[in-house]
Amino acid sequence: MQITRLSVHHVEPRYSFLVVHTDDDSLFGVGEACLEGKARVVQTAVEEYAHLLIGRDPRRIERIWHDLHRSTFYPIGSVLSSAISAIDQALWDIVGKHHGVPVHELLGGRVRDRVRAYRHVNVGDHGPDEVARDQDHIDELAAEARLAAQQGWSMIKTALPGPARGLESAAFVDFQTRRFAALREAVGPTVDIGIDFHGRVGPALAKTLIKAIEPWSPMFVEEPCLPENVDALADIVRSTTVPIATGERLFTRYGFRDVLEKQAAAVLQPDLAHCGGISEGRKIATMAETYYVQMAPHNPLGPVNLAASLQLDLVTPNFLCQEQLTLGEGLVEEPLRVVDGYLEAPTAPGLGVQLRPEVFESDWAGDWRLPSWSDPTDGALLPW
Repeated sequence: MQITRLSVHHVEPRYSFLVVHTDDDSLFGVGEACLEGKARVVQTAVEEYAHLLIGRDPRRIERIWHDLHRSTFYPIGSVLSSAISAIDQALWDIVGKHHGVPVHELLGGRVRDRVRAYRHVNVGDHGPDEVARDQDHIDELAAEARLAAQQGWSMIKTALPGPARGLESAAFVDFQTRRFAALREAVGPTVDIGIDFHGRVGPALAKTLIKAIEPWSPMFVEEPCLPENVDALADIVRSTTVPIATGERLFTRYGFRDVLEKQAAAVLQPDLAHCGGISEGRKIATMAETYYVQMAPHNPLGPVNLAASLQLDLVTPNFLCQEQLTLGEGLVEEPLRVVDGYLEAPTAPGLGVQLRPEVFESDWAGDWRLPSWSDPTDGALLPW
């Protein structure tokens, strides 16, 4: 068996899929080839790796991973790691299909029968415009939370609406506190609530906000500050009893090492489309297990990355919860299924999803961009 070619297909509004073809026309693998807002850059990186893939046996996943990772003299970053992740997902898909089993069986078999997922509850919190900080926003958010609970979700996650400056006013803190309190009142004590600060505030303000919402028992606070300074993150951890989560912007096991050694998080959130794929995600999970740290894989992307994440979730003892935004409606032949807030285990060979023909017919260029936020008072750039 040999790899013969690679192709990347972009589908509106924000999905990009890699297909790794083999000399058996009926056997190919898919991976999610994206870096938010930079999909075409990842496509170029995938194409740059073609010379290390064409003619190779796709079953030699570990050797191929290391060839890709060590092919540059310089440490890899988000772009190359995302390209490797897509390739790795596709190779696991091929091997699973070749043996006629789901990938999780190749990883040692399931330690659970289904995967806990959560529903996002937001009202414009990730859009290009500033959220109106008023009671109408809070009421609308609470209504969304009640609906999620009625639909059977046992966990929801919201975001810290921005933009936000490094330090903020008492009114800002009061609004965020009332907002989170309304969510807890809407869903009661049995539904877990995570909140994503999205790296939008500095460590000092993060401590203030966490203290303010702590009485309403957040399950975790995600990215309370930007991830570059692990010591700042560890300082936040030591200041609170609320679990801290991070990891969506970290790459390979080497990016997670400091976080674990400095005990800077209770929850790791590697994204299998960015961290190095299933192969590297498994190693990160094992490292985390030795520190009693939970795994909550990040996935704001499409159904292929979700399917890859599910394969890892099913074999990870220290798994906590899975992020998802789409189950694949209109993108895969049989969308993934959620029952009572849990994703069912895929049973089809490989990753367990099959892209629809329309994906391969799309001529969209993949040219989407992330929003950019500025301080409305002075025009300064603020983290999105």
